[in-house]
Amino acid sequence: MGMWLLVVLAALFEIGWASGLKYAVTWYEWALTGLGVVGSFLLLVYVSTKLPASTVYAVFAGLGAVGTVVVDIVIFGEDFSLTVIFFVALLIFGVIGLKTVTDHEEGAK
Repeated sequence: MGMWLLVVLAALFEIGWASGLKYAVTWYEWALTGLGVVGSFLLLVYVSTKLPASTVYAVFAGLGAVGTVVVDIVIFGEDFSLTVIFFVALLIFGVIGLKTVTDHEEGAK
């Protein structure tokens, strides 16, 4: 379970740097954006050596995408629609499905 928490942490870093690319203005905001890039990828690489890399990346990308959309809507006031909600829900179900399948496969080994 601890490795999956690191995947979530990596996704949080990704959400931060993805938002930073759009909204950073000052040098320290850009520095934080850069640290987010480095942190997310270091964690992603480390966890990929411990868990199935394809599942780790899919979960990381899904959480990062969903989180970035949520941050854009909630914090930055971006518009949202039923289409956005549908695709965000689809991503969430996909991530849950991959995590479930991976857990079952790891338990079978």
